Amino acid sequence: MSPQNPRFPAIPMPRGQRKEEILRAELPPTLPLMALRSTIVYPLGTIAVQMGAPENLALLRAHEESGLVVALVVASGDGDDAIDPHRFIGRVGVAARVHERINLPGETVQITLQGLRRITIDAVDQVEPFAIAQIQGARETPPDAAELDELVARTVTAAETLAELVDRIPNEVPQILKMNVSDPGRFADLAATNMNLRIADKEEVLQRLDIGQRIRFILSRLEREVARARVMDDVKKQTEIKIEQHQREFYLRQQLRAIQSELGEADPNEKESVDLLRRIEEARLPEKVASEARRETERLRMLSPASSEYQVLRTYLDWVLALPWHKRSGDDAEIVLAKVEAALEERHYGLDEAKERIVEYLAVRKLRGGDPTGPILCLVGPPGTGKTSLGEAIAKSIGREFYRISVGGVRDEAEIRGHRRTYVGAMPGMLIQALRRVEVRDPVIMIDEIDKMSSGGPSGDPTAAMLEVLDPSQNTTFVDHYLNLPFDLSSCLFICTANNLFDIPGPLRDRMEVIRIAGYTIEEKVEIAQRYLIPRLLDDHGLTDQDLHISEQVLGFITSRYSREAGLRTFERSIATLMRKRARAKADGDESTWEIGVTRAEDLLGPPRFSQEEAEKEPEIGAVTGLAWTSTGGELMTIEALRMPGVGKLTVTGQLGDVMRESTEAAYSFVRSRAASLSIADSEFRECDMHLHFPAGAIPKDGPSAGIAVTLALASALSRRPVRRDLALTGEVTLRGKVLEIGGVKEKVLAAYRAGLREVILPKGNEKDVRDVPQEVRDKMAFTFASTMDEVLHLALLPLPEKHPADKAEVRTTPSGRKSRAVSADLR
Repeated sequence: MSPQNPRFPAIPMPRGQRKEEILRAELPPTLPLMALRSTIVYPLGTIAVQMGAPENLALLRAHEESGLVVALVVASGDGDDAIDPHRFIGRVGVAARVHERINLPGETVQITLQGLRRITIDAVDQVEPFAIAQIQGARETPPDAAELDELVARTVTAAETLAELVDRIPNEVPQILKMNVSDPGRFADLAATNMNLRIADKEEVLQRLDIGQRIRFILSRLEREVARARVMDDVKKQTEIKIEQHQREFYLRQQLRAIQSELGEADPNEKESVDLLRRIEEARLPEKVASEARRETERLRMLSPASSEYQVLRTYLDWVLALPWHKRSGDDAEIVLAKVEAALEERHYGLDEAKERIVEYLAVRKLRGGDPTGPILCLVGPPGTGKTSLGEAIAKSIGREFYRISVGGVRDEAEIRGHRRTYVGAMPGMLIQALRRVEVRDPVIMIDEIDKMSSGGPSGDPTAAMLEVLDPSQNTTFVDHYLNLPFDLSSCLFICTANNLFDIPGPLRDRMEVIRIAGYTIEEKVEIAQRYLIPRLLDDHGLTDQDLHISEQVLGFITSRYSREAGLRTFERSIATLMRKRARAKADGDESTWEIGVTRAEDLLGPPRFSQEEAEKEPEIGAVTGLAWTSTGGELMTIEALRMPGVGKLTVTGQLGDVMRESTEAAYSFVRSRAASLSIADSEFRECDMHLHFPAGAIPKDGPSAGIAVTLALASALSRRPVRRDLALTGEVTLRGKVLEIGGVKEKVLAAYRAGLREVILPKGNEKDVRDVPQEVRDKMAFTFASTMDEVLHLALLPLPEKHPADKAEVRTTPSGRKSRAVSADLR
């Protein structure tokens, strides 16, 4: 049910006597009950409604006579909900007369209702087919005259404001209200009818019999609507102002373009967009990249140059256009392997394995006529062995651009993959920046110190981001977060360097082909110094070969006494010290030629850092020369064992890891199991304490490869037999005395060689690894391969001296109670 023509106000009764007649008319005690859902008619008002509810249609069919009077009530809820007439008992309704009836399609009847007066529903006598209610006239309470004028004035003012702000309220409504201020009840009903209140508010107005409260309620609703209308009006005005500004700017820009067109001048923004589109076409970008670039250019065209997003898009397009999507190094000539080998030999001495692997890679490239999907080379070795300079030599020998990326200390994944453009100051990652700088898509990129890259944190794991970069099957579509476009990295030759291979995560290490660079021998260092270091250092210090002469003997003395390391950096600094001394003397006027001998070198460089070779010293009891591997190369490690009176306790010192401590316990147990063959009395283990020490206690140590050295030191101390000091040994030992293979053989052998030792004991399983040792070192050293600890004891333990106190017979009591004579035994 809905009112007909709700926009037009209800017209008040034209004659005062008509109103009085209606209010004095007597009403019958019972009236048919008609429930309206969407509207209501107040006394003395007229409204047209459409009826479709079954109970209302039944009521109209049962009373076809003209002038039917019904009791109108408001039914809340949805139109499909059933109406219970009993809930209207005690409520206020309106007695209304039905004037006109018009039948409409769809079982609908339109009627005109004229409100007569307020009534109250006392009871319901009938429910079906339509309700009949007992009624009586409602008594209204007049308003307080003292506040009536103020309420009426405020209501009229609110109505006038609403009529100005809200289009759906006719302008004549305030005039109608002013014409009826003399009748407060009628005034309130007219305001409720014409101000488009909600049906719930209209019912509340109907229920209020106190006219003063009725006007207050209407006033509160009108003032609330005024506040809401003012807000909506402000929003509307602001929107219109903005629209007008945009329209004005658009109109002015169109005029400006027309003027510029007449003068032959183009819009700078438009000109820049056209220039970008031209560069995109000329760059011959990949289809997907070109499509994205054109789309971003169209976005750029719509933006104002003053906006922040404009600069972000402009920078992004500059990066896309600056990358070498197709440009190569230009080395189209055939690769001559002999020239490559000569170039590598010219810049580096030694490193035969690395050179051979590089030449093999280039041979495959030559046969395929282009870039093979080759492996990722990883040069692993101590500092100062030429890993980084080797990458430069590779790039020069094959005619490619070279770029070095140092990733040591990188802890943010975005350094590799780039930042997303949503961040302020976003930039591409290291790989994309490198390609922009070298301006070719196939450079030699050296990723330096990859083992020192952080492996996780709050900013992501950069080592995991390197997986896609270094995987030949994935880097063909490498996606940088800043570009968000695939870039083919397969044409790049990646070379990684590391000091410690085991600091690289396993999945990343699996993608690399490892080439180990163990270090240089003394002879190699002397040769490198004569070929490369001395000529370069002379030039760096402003000297000539007539100012200074250093013999091979002195170079060997410097490397063995001042720089006993795997690399060349300390050795080079020592030579540079001599150069500085000579440069100062020359600056003071000394033009003579300095002949550097051993004595003069010691005077200039100071006391030697390392002592003479220990191979010439007398054998000692409980002192063994072991071999250790570190990230800076191999090193000698003296292991000391001391026997003292006690209760059989074993003490181990030297800042050891868990693996090494367990290895010492296994060694001690093995020595106890071989007590009889070593002529060690059982009481030694109960009455003596053993202290095992690994010198350089400030340096952490771990690993099982010192097992045979520890076992030998314990056996020597307990048996009182000295150990040979002219050999070094390494290997892991089991409880059963088996000697197991270890790693780092090449580095450990070179460390022994640099220290002047010429005999090494290695596990039998490491016999295959000796071929990695340089030939000149193998020719000068003796290798013994042991499979059991008994063999090591037989080789390394010396017999007791003839006059040693322990050589005297000692009478001990055996577990069986017999007297036995314990004498020294020679295991050899």
